[in-house]
Amino acid sequence: MQSRRTRKTQNLEILASKVDLNGREVLINGYNARMKHPQRSRPDQPTVTFLGATQSVSGSMHLLEVGPYRFLLDCGLHRGPRDEARALNARFPFDPASIDAIFLSHAHMDHCGNIPNLVRQGFSGTIYCTHATRDLIEVMLQDSARIQERESEFRGYSRTSSSPLYRMDHVYEAIEYCHGVDYDETVVVNPSVNIRFIDSGHILGSAIVYISIRQADRNYSITFSGDLGRQGVPYLSQPSSLPAADLIICESTYGGKTHESLIGMAEKMSALVTKTVARGGKVLIPAFSLGRTQLVLHYLRVWMASGVLPRLPIYVDSPLAQEIDLVHKKYHADLEPEVTEIPCEWLMSEDDAWYRSTHRDPCILVASGGMCEGGRITQHLKYHIDDPRSTIVLVSYQSPNSLGAQLLTPVPKVFFHGQTWNKWIEVAEVNGFSGHADKNDIDTLLRDAVDSTQQVRLVHGEIPQMTALTAQLQQMGFASVKAPHRNESVVLGAEALKSR
Repeated sequence: MQSRRTRKTQNLEILASKVDLNGREVLINGYNARMKHPQRSRPDQPTVTFLGATQSVSGSMHLLEVGPYRFLLDCGLHRGPRDEARALNARFPFDPASIDAIFLSHAHMDHCGNIPNLVRQGFSGTIYCTHATRDLIEVMLQDSARIQERESEFRGYSRTSSSPLYRMDHVYEAIEYCHGVDYDETVVVNPSVNIRFIDSGHILGSAIVYISIRQADRNYSITFSGDLGRQGVPYLSQPSSLPAADLIICESTYGGKTHESLIGMAEKMSALVTKTVARGGKVLIPAFSLGRTQLVLHYLRVWMASGVLPRLPIYVDSPLAQEIDLVHKKYHADLEPEVTEIPCEWLMSEDDAWYRSTHRDPCILVASGGMCEGGRITQHLKYHIDDPRSTIVLVSYQSPNSLGAQLLTPVPKVFFHGQTWNKWIEVAEVNGFSGHADKNDIDTLLRDAVDSTQQVRLVHGEIPQMTALTAQLQQMGFASVKAPHRNESVVLGAEALKSR
């Protein structure tokens, strides 16, 4: 059977001269994108509807409507209780076939993880992203499909009830639709819309998406921050300032909070590792496979090479992170050079992981599962949770209901894997490894946009962080700052400053 991409490209020569803003067919970056529903209502001005990551930190997805065209800013997976998350992920509040393109900010699953499901339900447009993001989502989405298929087989789900959201063939099709672009390259999506990706410094390939719109003889602009990285942590490129726009859609993960400095992180990690080694214990570091694992490994090796940390064996238990490491090597010119004199060992099997975890000698063990909700870290926790010699260092954001948040709570026991455990392991937090901008970063990255921006809408944050960031941005001089609810819309244009 031909793929949708193959069927679409067969008509290129015939359609190369046809561009009809009011008809059913237009040329979008060399592909024939069919307007599935020309009869639908067409907003007189560009309109954004917020469909995910509203007053929460997962499921990033926002619908942009420009005349007859529809675009998604990200298409991420919702996280949370299984049944609730599945209900949110399974159905889209629009016809997937009506979406003309996706503007993808980066490869984290809460931003890209539901794209194959969109494909499964009829999407056949173009996915615009950076080249590195394209390579990373291939790894991430294949891993997600494998997990879903494995769980489906294990639980005996039927294809009609609780089957996987998507399978591997939907991932392959999604990757066919990806169109990689360079940073700062202006891409003509169609006669009404241009986009430009700007380095956000969050993870490899991550981008701020700047959208230029021409509708009804007027110009509009949108800046979508995606996830913004940190300043002063030289591993990735430093995040770029956000361009002023009619509408800035800005993340708020750490609104009102400040991260530890690089020096403070090194001092804290040195103290934790030194005393754990003196006790004869192990240092466990749960880390997300994409972004956080690479940053943690880089600085552990830098600090060991410079004498800040004692030289210990470093083991990494994350098959996914190992695949991602290969992508990082492909784009090594965009990263700070590796510290090759400090090796780290990738654990290839569960037997290898068990051996290193139970071996008597001290070591640092980095394992997948940044919030300790899943991943390889849970197996190591079962062995070390009641060992007062060992330390677990949390380096990622911990959502309120996660196991990581339980560990940070001053209680003597925690519940996971179906039983209650004594929490005798030392629990510490080093938040400077975060890949998200903090209060000071936001101030710097948005400062230049104050005078020429009409509206700011905050997404990707919990309510306390959004509240703090709202106050900060208002104090900076932004006139209209709000945290939209799910399904709330905003209309671009000076005469439409109020949300619908």
